[in-house]
Amino acid sequence: MSFESQATQEGAPSGSRRPPFFFREEYSSLIVRGNFMTLAAKPNLVEEGEWLAHQVVEQYRLLEQMINIIKVPDERTGKPCCNPELCPTMSASGHTYTWLDNNKKPIKIPAIQYINLVQKWISGKITDPSIFPTDTARFSDSASSYASGSLTPSSTPQALGPTSINAPLSQLSGREWLGKSSGFPDTFESDIKSIYRQMMRCYAHIYHGHWLDPFWHAGAYKELNTCFVHFINVGKLFNLITDKEIEPMQPLVDLWLSKGLLPPPPQAAQAPKEGAPPSGAPQGVAV
Repeated sequence: MSFESQATQEGAPSGSRRPPFFFREEYSSLIVRGNFMTLAAKPNLVEEGEWLAHQVVEQYRLLEQMINIIKVPDERTGKPCCNPELCPTMSASGHTYTWLDNNKKPIKIPAIQYINLVQKWISGKITDPSIFPTDTARFSDSASSYASGSLTPSSTPQALGPTSINAPLSQLSGREWLGKSSGFPDTFESDIKSIYRQMMRCYAHIYHGHWLDPFWHAGAYKELNTCFVHFINVGKLFNLITDKEIEPMQPLVDLWLSKGLLPPPPQAAQAPKEGAPPSGAPQGVAV
């Protein structure tokens, strides 16, 4: 059931439609108070790849709890609220998401089937030690020990290319990527961004398709908001998700942004205050 239809007054022209309830300030509250940006911020002594691996696994754990709610069978019908009859496609606010079949052809499938496939795919990623290594400590020393950039020692000396004393360390030690020093593969960044994209689609469908039933009826919409604001915080802080992917939920994101619950856009964060000297100008000097 799409909740947007519940928010439309009968006979009202499309231009006068009120937004869905979950886009309104009175329904944007959370179950906890505090700064979610602090929860998302990386501790100083933790390598960024390890921190993002932890965050992605944690975000999936929270999303799973929300997905489990829409899978609970209704006592009257025996079917969950998200089923092929009520949700024949994976959609949210005019966006329809397709799945690639075995021939790499995009196809429309019921939302619950799509969500099940996403869960299976993400679980396969985060439990694969070649993508999410569980023993990262052993890589920290070796990454800095071998000038060639190799993570494993070798009895045969490895030839290095010409170097310069002025060359950056990343160039001297070979190609760099997110999480390299902790043993994550060079595809790690693209993998976690793909995971984040699919989780965003699940959140968008949950809101647009099931906010009223079951979250509002069960009094669980604040829990959903809390999980989602944390998800967006991490995604925005570490550039794991684009504005295009957030689009179906943009009004709610903008509402939280106005309350200071989300990090400001880079342009806003870097913009000098009115009357302040330009960046790089000495303080107290007229410019």
